[in-house]
Amino acid sequence: MHVGSGTVFSFHYLLKDAEGVELESTRNGEPHAVLYGRRQILPALETALAGKEAGETLTVTLPPDKAYGVRDDEARARVPIKHLQNRPARLQPGMMVQVNTREGIRNATVIKVGRFNVDADTNHPYAGKTITFDVEVTDVRRATREEMAHGHAHGAGGHHH
Repeated sequence: MHVGSGTVFSFHYLLKDAEGVELESTRNGEPHAVLYGRRQILPALETALAGKEAGETLTVTLPPDKAYGVRDDEARARVPIKHLQNRPARLQPGMMVQVNTREGIRNATVIKVGRFNVDADTNHPYAGKTITFDVEVTDVRRATREEMAHGHAHGAGGHHH
């Protein structure tokens, strides 16, 4: 079976920047599971995975405009500390935080810490970077009716209800 419409595919990945520095990896955990076509991963990565089968590997290099976007130097916001998810006891500039917004959880980088607010860079942490994914497709299967109705993969590496 091939990655495509109506399938759930699982994959391990190693994400590196243009200098080869590892940014993140799934190698020490569960593979990531995705319902194809639901924009749960970068569209350019999903397109590169289309037609692949379990056991195949590939390397995909994406420029900023196909990955996490170009950096916007004006993308800053003052965020009430109470809107930060899983915040550490002591916030410091440079820390990655998750901000609870109307559109859902967003990643941001702390610029300045105040008593009740933080000033945050709201660009994605990898914005402006050319990135490379080393990917291994571990499984491809037909999506269940429930997964299609819910719009995401269930089970290991997917969503849990």
